[in-house]
Amino acid sequence: MSAKVRIRRDIETMSAYTPTTSLEVFAERLGMAPGDLIKLDANENPFGPSPRVIEALAKLSNMHVYPDPESGRLRELLADYTGVPAAQILCGAGADELIELILQLFIEPGDCIVNTPPTFAMYGFDAPLYHGRVIDVYRRADFSLDLDAIEATVLQRKAKLVFLCSPNNPSGNLIEASEIRRLLELPATIVVDEAYIEFAGRDGLSGWVGEYPNLIILRTLSKWAGLAGLRVGYGLFPPALMPHLWKIKQPYNVNVAADVAAQASLEDVDFLLERVRTLVEQRQRLQVAFAELPFLSPYPSRANFVLNRVGGMTAAAFRDRLARAGIIVRYYDKPRLRDHIRISAGTPAQVDRLLEALREIAGG
Repeated sequence: MSAKVRIRRDIETMSAYTPTTSLEVFAERLGMAPGDLIKLDANENPFGPSPRVIEALAKLSNMHVYPDPESGRLRELLADYTGVPAAQILCGAGADELIELILQLFIEPGDCIVNTPPTFAMYGFDAPLYHGRVIDVYRRADFSLDLDAIEATVLQRKAKLVFLCSPNNPSGNLIEASEIRRLLELPATIVVDEAYIEFAGRDGLSGWVGEYPNLIILRTLSKWAGLAGLRVGYGLFPPALMPHLWKIKQPYNVNVAADVAAQASLEDVDFLLERVRTLVEQRQRLQVAFAELPFLSPYPSRANFVLNRVGGMTAAAFRDRLARAGIIVRYYDKPRLRDHIRISAGTPAQVDRLLEALREIAGG
């Protein structure tokens, strides 16, 4: 780096986040056609969006005009869906943008957040970008929270934020309501990421937002509504935070295509939730099948994926064998996740093909 070009020193030395790769890149890497691959590595909805979304996007005529900076109609539909007043809802370009907004709102240089790995990587990745210090309080072997350690860390380090994911990514387990109520007694704001709540068979915590001034709920339309490529998320916030969030939000953060697609999805909820039920059935099917294989040990999941510990071979070798069969899964090699693989629920036909490939691996 030239002495005249002085970027932040912490960014110059930090490691980059590694996202999943696109289907086209995978296909080129494996020497296959994209249509021959099954992508089960990013917890996307393989059914795609509602047909109403395709119809609405085909009629989109105002791409030359900036979107509604307040996403007013979308927030009204989200209020109907969640039971939370529109005045307490903020939309973003995926829940990722809302994580950044929360950090901008709360963190001053040197402030701490509590992270609970293994969990969604963006909490710990984003905080240093906003000059926050990340204190990792690792989950137990079964991926449950170490509540005593979280409480001690918040009190000792004066942490402003605690980030929780429920169902947790990548383990799939839910946090018990009693545990979250206990943490809400702390002098910190608790951020609960419910990206996968539609798959959990539970309504989630949206009804709590009016009860606790230190609770934030994050959600997304990427998973259950099949809009991962359009990036639409939303947050449910205490009323006192909303004026300040409006100050710092980018004015046109949800583009017109994403806004229209999200509205069309929320006008077809029953159809989309039927697809969710199908994916839950396929997740349950995967859990049963994985448990019968000698080289996979699945963890219970309430999301649209199953995490497995791999035995008898390395997880990297297992991933590569599935890749040669045209099936892409998520491989982990980090603390508490050594030799682990996460596999998303697919369509029934995709699961058929996955299980066939697994039987071939089991047969040698």
